[in-house]
Amino acid sequence: MSHKVIVAGVGMIPFAKPGASDFYHVMGEKAARQALADAGVDYGAIQQAFVGYVYGDSTCGQRALYPVGMTGIPIINVNNNCSTGSSALFLARQAVESGAADCVLALGFEQMEPGAIKAKFTDRPTPFEEFDRVTDALVGHPEIPLALRYFGGAGKAHMDKYGTKLETFAAIRAKASRHAVNNPLALFRKEVTVQEVMESPAVWPGVMTRLMACPPTCGAAAAVVCSEEYAKKHGLNTQVKIVAQAMTTDFPSTFTSKDMMRVVGYDMARDAARQVYERTGIGAEDVDVVELHDCFAQNELITYEALGLCPEGGAEKFVLDGDNTYGGKVVTNPSGGLLSKGHPLGATGLAQCYELTHQLRGTAEKRQVEGARIALQHNLGLGGACVVTMYQTN
Repeated sequence: MSHKVIVAGVGMIPFAKPGASDFYHVMGEKAARQALADAGVDYGAIQQAFVGYVYGDSTCGQRALYPVGMTGIPIINVNNNCSTGSSALFLARQAVESGAADCVLALGFEQMEPGAIKAKFTDRPTPFEEFDRVTDALVGHPEIPLALRYFGGAGKAHMDKYGTKLETFAAIRAKASRHAVNNPLALFRKEVTVQEVMESPAVWPGVMTRLMACPPTCGAAAAVVCSEEYAKKHGLNTQVKIVAQAMTTDFPSTFTSKDMMRVVGYDMARDAARQVYERTGIGAEDVDVVELHDCFAQNELITYEALGLCPEGGAEKFVLDGDNTYGGKVVTNPSGGLLSKGHPLGATGLAQCYELTHQLRGTAEKRQVEGARIALQHNLGLGGACVVTMYQTN
């Protein structure tokens, strides 16, 4: 039997620069308590918990949740790179939908270090060996940090194929900053112009500037999900439902297509979105608001096409026509996205859930997308996994 899944409560703490945040377990505890309070349930009602983080020792989830309560429930720690938060949400939703549990907590947090992401274990093969081999062959530039080569290479592939201009990526970053001005939880709340983005230091000349990349960030976010029956029985808020969710991993095309857009997950995103649209009968044209994985402005642009928000090759026009913001076709990243809100890896997917839940409740204040009823979430982790979630309100 399949049970309808409700997002009953969400919590999120302000995102911060490395060194300016609490320790991971304090951030996680705060976000969990917020989600429980927002749902109006005690920790004793939680039957399972899925806790996501990338950089941390085993059982950090227990360390964060034990101060909230020690009830003996299963606590499962999750690591799926940058899609970790949504992977925790995927497991929580699956537990409720299947009937294995009635009320479940998904929690994500990250305590990051300054600088570019790098491997923690150098005495064993990296899971990115094949990604690195293909990237070396396609783009070269070994002097550039890998994440920048991956996503800068994807942006360059789009530029080469469709004639996309660097200024278009700068416009995406400027849009993110305008949205983040109204988000009190965002790391960067200063508006920047297209010119300022273009004039920021080049990390790959002609391909990417520093402001086109998201910053290392610390933070935490959480969600309480439950069955519709449980919510109604206990008088919980039933406004927001998860109506479909799909997780994909890499296809052979990631490595065989000789296309950097596919190396960074284009096909994963496209297939996950296809599954969600088919299961709901709701198309991309029906979506009101999107939180998508803009770890780099380049990834936001190619994801418009992967999710079907615009035709393949149509992303530049989509941006220049203003169809990605208020007054356009679909508001993307009203939170400010990863580019301005920040990207604490384990928390990102649940921070997206937090934003979309408030959008569908009509409680997003100055960020509110008028009349929002259908929301789409895209969270990507290289290595790889992609989670696409569709939410709907009554």
